[in-house]
Amino acid sequence: QVQLVESGGGSVQAGESLRLDCKYSVGLNCMAWLRQPAGKEREGVAVISTRDGVTYYGDSVKGRFTMSQDNTENTLYLQMDSLKEEDTAMYYCAAVFAVSGRGCYNAWRKNNFSSWGRGTQVTVSS
Repeated sequence: QVQLVESGGGSVQAGESLRLDCKYSVGLNCMAWLRQPAGKEREGVAVISTRDGVTYYGDSVKGRFTMSQDNTENTLYLQMDSLKEEDTAMYYCAAVFAVSGRGCYNAWRKNNFSSWGRGTQVTVSS
């Protein structure tokens, strides 16, 4: 079982930036950030498929959020810029072994990951 620990959440003003970190025990070839606003369903924020070197972003965060990975530090990052109130949510790091890049993308779209962190709260106010 892969252990995932998120950090970096907090309360900021709209327009500001935050960086979330996800420290993992073992890297898998499909790793993602997802979020869940209070009372709403979980949604994909970004996912990286190391099998084909592709990163996907949710439409609501494209151009504002950047996902990266440092395998020497066993850490996944989510740089969040130009934050909006609607970005307020619990943010989760997740991982799964995917047999293909398409499989990784589908897992992300269906929230189908084998390992999850406990989450870190991000609150954006106006």
